[in-house]
Amino acid sequence: MPETKTRDVNVLRTEQLIAPADLLEKLPSTPAAERTVVAGRRDIQAILDGRDSRFLVITGPCSIHDETAALEYAEKLAEVGRRYADRLLVAMRVYFEKPRTTVGWKGLIYDPHLNDTFDISTGLERGRRLLLAIAEMGLPTATEFLDPIVPQHLADLVCWVAIGARTTESQTHRQMASGLSMPVGFKNSTDGSTKIAVDAIVSAQARHGFLGIDQSGRTAVVHTTGNPYGHLVLRGANGGSNYDPEAIALVRQQLREGGAPAHLVVDCSHGNCDKDYTKMHIAFESVVGQRLAGNSEIIGVMLESNINPGSQQINGDISQLQYGVSITDPCIGWEETERLLGWAYDRLGGGA
Repeated sequence: MPETKTRDVNVLRTEQLIAPADLLEKLPSTPAAERTVVAGRRDIQAILDGRDSRFLVITGPCSIHDETAALEYAEKLAEVGRRYADRLLVAMRVYFEKPRTTVGWKGLIYDPHLNDTFDISTGLERGRRLLLAIAEMGLPTATEFLDPIVPQHLADLVCWVAIGARTTESQTHRQMASGLSMPVGFKNSTDGSTKIAVDAIVSAQARHGFLGIDQSGRTAVVHTTGNPYGHLVLRGANGGSNYDPEAIALVRQQLREGGAPAHLVVDCSHGNCDKDYTKMHIAFESVVGQRLAGNSEIIGVMLESNINPGSQQINGDISQLQYGVSITDPCIGWEETERLLGWAYDRLGGGA
């Protein structure tokens, strides 16, 4: 194509991305992984429908940057999930895309080598390989989809999806959610508005036609049936938390008035812990208490959790990174995570 003075003025180059069909052929799902995904989606749907009384706990690293540490975490979590399976449905956060307020590391898919080389085809392959390994353990997975092209490469291995605070208002993401095969949680906006998320849930329930890609990577028009399993995720706001009983009562009314299902998940990080990971347990304990007090419309919680607590910065030498420590938002460590899950299990069974 000849050069012009009006096209791609600020584009350095373009690279061909691996087609979804080629990635799925290279790393196909297995019978064990497929059983996990089907069962995980079915169970979360049953919780949303009120047919399963278990409490959903979605926990894991803020973002994945080290697959070895992620697999160690997954093995620990899978064992706990099996132990508590009669009262808790445990799924692992496996987040590969990180929306940034300005700039910064955007996640394993975009920069798998942590050096701004943006080797996205490799990032997709590494992400899919990890999701496959975790699903083969029998552990359901949860992620956030930020770019609407990514689901074609990964969605068949995911049981639950979040649409983040910065993208819930986006028509592109509402359309994408209408065609996803799993339940989708829409987060309230960073300023605390829940009306935006309620509107998103209603929008995603409807049929849509929009531009996307097919399995061969070609531009296509995607026609969807609508997703009946959209729900609200409360993540607090820049000004504070929104998980207290009064805030949740208002949100439940807003959901009903907006024509959306009155089910919600509370994300115990972000504004709900005042961006202080050492306070995450306060939100967690409050939400479990509200569930015990009879609010069955709170179906679950989210935790940002890693092998070791806290966070660290990428300083240019990735060999110096601490093992099992987040490079994005600070997380609670595994010991606290296991304690909180055990505490919730005991309380939900009527224990002290």
